[in-house]
Amino acid sequence: MHIPTDYSAGYEEARKIAPEMASNYIAHMLIGDPVAEAMTTDLAELGRIKSGQLIRTAMENPGDEALRDAPASVRTFFEEVDTAPDWVDYSAFAPGVRMFHRNSGVILAAFVAGVLIEGFTTNIAKSFFITGRVRDQGARRLGQNNRHMMEIFLPGGLYRHGDGWKLSVRIRIIHARVRYLLNNSGEWNTEEWGAPMSAAHLGYAISAFSARLLKHMKTLGAAYNDVERESFMAVWRYSGHLMGIPKTILFRNEEEALKQYDIGLICEPDAPTESVVMAHSLVNSAPLIAGMTAPPERQKLARYVYKISRGLIGQETARRLMYPPHSSLGAVPWFRFQQRYGNILGKLLPGTSQNSNFTKFTSLLETSVFDKEGIRYQLPDHVYAEESSKW
Repeated sequence: MHIPTDYSAGYEEARKIAPEMASNYIAHMLIGDPVAEAMTTDLAELGRIKSGQLIRTAMENPGDEALRDAPASVRTFFEEVDTAPDWVDYSAFAPGVRMFHRNSGVILAAFVAGVLIEGFTTNIAKSFFITGRVRDQGARRLGQNNRHMMEIFLPGGLYRHGDGWKLSVRIRIIHARVRYLLNNSGEWNTEEWGAPMSAAHLGYAISAFSARLLKHMKTLGAAYNDVERESFMAVWRYSGHLMGIPKTILFRNEEEALKQYDIGLICEPDAPTESVVMAHSLVNSAPLIAGMTAPPERQKLARYVYKISRGLIGQETARRLMYPPHSSLGAVPWFRFQQRYGNILGKLLPGTSQNSNFTKFTSLLETSVFDKEGIRYQLPDHVYAEESSKW
C-alpha cells in the first residue's frame, strides 16, 4: 500500500491501536469518486450553463426525455444515487428529526464551534485553503453547511425529491469537480497528501458530523435518548452515502464512527498552517452570517465563539490552532445554564428574546443560505473561488 508521506508517522502509531482501521483509512486517502469524476469531466465539455441545466434536470425531473441524450456517465451517476441501499429505513429517521428540532440551537453551536473546527485540524484544510472557499467566502460556506444540515433533518428531507437529498448529492458533485480542479492546478501534491477531498477525509468528516456532534451536543446541554441518537446517526449515514462516501469507510453505527474518528486523527499529521487559517475563518464568519456589521459587535461574538469552541475541542487542540489566549473557564457551564433558562423563559413568556451572545450564536440556523433561484447546480470553473463563476 502506498502511504502519502505526510501520513507515515501517524499511520505507524495508529496501527498499534487498530491496524485494520488504520490501513483502511490510509488506503482511502488515495481514493476519490470515480463515478462522479467521470460525470463532471464529461459535463465540463458541455460548458458551464448547459452542464448546470443538465444537472438540474436530472435532480428535479429524473424522467425527463432530455436525459436520454446526456453523456452515459451522467446516466450512470444518477442511476446509482437514485437507488437507496438496502439498509436505508426512512421511518427510522423520525426520532432523530424530532430530536434535531428540539435541540436545534445547541446543535448548531456544537456544529460550528466543535465539529467543523475539528474537521479542519486534518489535511482536508489544504483543499479549502487552496481554493479559498472558506478563506474568502466563509460566511456563504457556513450558511450552506447550515442549510444542508437543516434540510436533511426536515421530515421527508432525504426522500428522492427532498432538498436534503438534492443538497447531499450536490455536495458529491461539487467535491468531484473541485477534486478535478485541484488535481490540475499544479498546487496539489498527491505524493505527500494523497487525493484531494479523499474518501478518507470525507469518511472522517461524516463521523465527526454525526458521532462527535452528539458528544458536543451533550456537553452543551442537549437532551436525547438512545432511540433518538441512533436515528440521528442513521440520518447522517444516509446523507454520507448520498455524498459519495464509499461503504468501505462509511460508519455503520455510533461506536464505529467514534473509533474511526479517533484512528483517523492519529493518522493525520499535526495541524498544518492551513488548519489554523480555516479555523479562524470559521469562527470569524459566525458574526457575519448572524448579520453583524459593526466591528465591536462582531469581535464580541467571535470572542464568545472562541470560548465555547475551546471548551469543546480542548485546550491542546485550541493551542495548536493558535486560539486567542482567552480563558474558557465557565463558558460551557454558562452556555448550558442560558440554554435551560431560555427554555423556561420561552414557556413562561412566549416570544421573549434574549439580546445576548448566546441568542445570537444559537440563532445562526435561521440564516442559512437560500438563493432566490433555488438550489444552484452550476459547477465551479476555476480552482480559486475568487476567480470562479458564481456557484
